[in-house]
Amino acid sequence: MTKKAMTGKSTTSRRPASGWRVAVLGGGAWGTALALAMLRAGHFVRLYARDNETVAAIDRGENPRYLPGIAIEPGIVATSDIAAALDGANCVLAVTPAQSLRAMLATAAGHVPKGVPLVLCAKGIERDTGALLSAIVEESLPNNPVAALSGPSFASDVARGLPTAVVVAARNGELAAELAARFSAENLRCYSSDDLIGVEIGGALKNVFAIAAGAVTGAGLGASAQAAMVTRGFVELRRIGAAFGAKPETLMGLSGLGDLLLTCSSAQSRNFAYGLALGQGKPLAGLPLAEGVPTAGIAARIAAERQIEAPIVSAVAAILDGKITIGQAVTALMTRPLKTETDI
Repeated sequence: MTKKAMTGKSTTSRRPASGWRVAVLGGGAWGTALALAMLRAGHFVRLYARDNETVAAIDRGENPRYLPGIAIEPGIVATSDIAAALDGANCVLAVTPAQSLRAMLATAAGHVPKGVPLVLCAKGIERDTGALLSAIVEESLPNNPVAALSGPSFASDVARGLPTAVVVAARNGELAAELAARFSAENLRCYSSDDLIGVEIGGALKNVFAIAAGAVTGAGLGASAQAAMVTRGFVELRRIGAAFGAKPETLMGLSGLGDLLLTCSSAQSRNFAYGLALGQGKPLAGLPLAEGVPTAGIAARIAAERQIEAPIVSAVAAILDGKITIGQAVTALMTRPLKTETDI
């Protein structure tokens, strides 16, 4: 299907002969930003969005609902027809929220070309099952290799073409390296990793700690408390990651420590902003989706079941459930038994 048939625009494409056909599933801020990144890397991009309003906006060269004030470069083919978006794709970027991934894959399953890699671009753990997102893909699309793209990256920065470094991970290191090379562009540097689980764990848990960092800031507990929370949160990330088999060097890298530092220090992070409102006692209804909210509960349950010491994760889950206040959580954390700092 041509671009004109799908959107009514010219069929002109910036794609060189070596470019891939990349399908981006998700028309939000991150999906649109990644579509722009793939376009700049020389690929032919089709972006699937559920609502026609987003499709029409991208047609006009904007996405004001999700990326206000940022021009969308011509060349992205937007459509609300998932079959059209996936037709002939060489690679699929799944940018749907973690808790919606299974349903989206069920819709896409009959249209994803066999053997093409599916790259996870959302972060989280499935709330109902405790499954990592790669496990959902392997169950839903057993004939497609799974990869993940993660790292310290705000959608607005990537959309504007600002310098950003991320990690592309797959169990097959050669596939990860190929994807990283094809995704890299002038201001997007992609490193590769064969530690898919480590990259997923880092991306999922940093959202929980970002809520905690925002709550500490919103409650006015001071920069010292925030720094302590982020540092000890990283210790918990390492504990949980180790239990899943993550490599320590992965958690020390862009998709672990790097992403944690970014999201725990800026209100551009939806999870930090959610925690900030929580700490300030402001209404939470209507805030942008914060993936750390559903992830906190399941991460706390997993930690308890596996007997992993994760007091900050457990405290965030309890606060979100309304079981304790932020003040009570801080008191509990500050009165825990003393130990050596290196005891992780």
